[in-house]
Order: sequence, then structure tokens, then C-alpha cells
Amino acid sequence: MAQSPDIDEPTREYPLALEEGAAPPAPAPTLEEQEAPRRIGGFARVLIFTGVVFALIVASCLGLRAVNVLPSFDNPFADKTTDRSQPVLLQSMRDLSRYVAADGTFQVIVDLQENKDNVPDFLVNQRTLFVGSGTVEEYVDFGQLSDKALTVDEANKKITITLPAPQQGQAALDMQKSYVVAEERGLLNRIGDAFKSDTNQQQRVYQLAQQRITEAANSSGLDQRAQANTEKMLQSLFVRLGYTTVTVSFDKP
Repeated sequence: MAQSPDIDEPTREYPLALEEGAAPPAPAPTLEEQEAPRRIGGFARVLIFTGVVFALIVASCLGLRAVNVLPSFDNPFADKTTDRSQPVLLQSMRDLSRYVAADGTFQVIVDLQENKDNVPDFLVNQRTLFVGSGTVEEYVDFGQLSDKALTVDEANKKITITLPAPQQGQAALDMQKSYVVAEERGLLNRIGDAFKSDTNQQQRVYQLAQQRITEAANSSGLDQRAQANTEKMLQSLFVRLGYTTVTVSFDKP
């Protein structure tokens, strides 16, 4: 039978629809779905381009900073120290007539512990191990010379000087070379430190270190060394003034 030309033949345009049990054909992708991969690829290219440009800008800034063209940019979170100290106040001034003839540097290890009887150390205990370095000066005070201390014989170019015995100064700790090795605190001491600091403990350690160094200097022979240096200094001075015989003696301490 002849078909009308106005009737389409479904077998030509939809051949799968004639097959029994066949799945319907997948819908054609929309225009937005076709453009999505292109947009993703374009965004990646823009991102890469931006990163390259930023890297070039950073490299250029670092290069200009290296040649001191651009000012340096400091860390905004860097540590900052503010000195609010008050002006130095002059408390006293005095004239000295001392001749420092010798000095000695000493080091002492102070192990100071304070605890209570019948109380465990883990509860109440303060122990400080301190290394103290200090200097002791030995000097002759020319301000104590009497009128009869100097005898001059111009005819024979002789001079006799009687000086007071050398004196020893107080030990001066060098805080740059002194340091605390270890500290131990009991439980109750740590609780007390949370409310107030025990500065007296540090002061006692410093005083004990000075005392030990001063005592050690007494038996170190600094006084004999000071006498010998003072005698050499005066003999050299008066020989240059034309005296041939210079006798220096010291009073008994």
C-alpha cells in the first residue's frame, strides 16, 4: 500500500523506538553544559596568570629592595622594646687620692639553701646555686700622708717616702660574668612566688659571694703586690726628677 507523502516514516528518524524494550535515546547536551568545561579551563588559566604576575611583582620588589631602591618593610609583629627609665640622679661626688696598685679577679660558687627543720624539702625549700665573679682592688691612699712622710736630701739627691699600708677595697661583682646555675623551690615556696617575688634571696646570694671573694683576696698576696708596684712607680717617678736614691717604706697595717 502506498503511504501518503505527508506522513513521516518513524523508522528513519527514530529507529530505536521500533525495537521492543529499547531504552530511550539520551537527551542532547544543553548549551550551558557545553560551555561549562570552557569556563573551568578559562578560570584555571586566569588563576595561573594571576599567580605568575604576583610572583613577578614579588621578585621585582625583592630585587629593588636588595639594591636599596625601595624602603624595607619590617615585620609588623616584631618585638619592640620601650625604655622608660628615668634620668640618672647624681647622689654624691668625692675626690680620691688613691693609687690602685693591684687588683685580682676571683670566682666563687655559692650554694645557699634555706629550709625548715622537720619539714620535707619538697614543701619548703629554697636553694640557689650561683657562680659569682668579682674584682678586688688593692690601693694606697696618698691622702693620709703626714708632713714627715717625705724626707728630701737635695745635696745627695736622696729621698725617703713613708706610705700608709695598702688597703683592700670591697669586692665588686661582675654581673656579666656572674650567673645562676640552678634554683630549687619547694611547693609552698612556688605558691608564695606566684604572689610575690623573693628579692631578699637574691640579695643574700650576692652578698655572700662578695663576702667570700673579699675573704679570699685577704690571703691572696694582693697587699705585697701592691707594695711592690707602688715602690716601682715612685722610684721611676723620682729618678726622672733627678734623684739617684729613692727609698720607699710602708707603715704597718
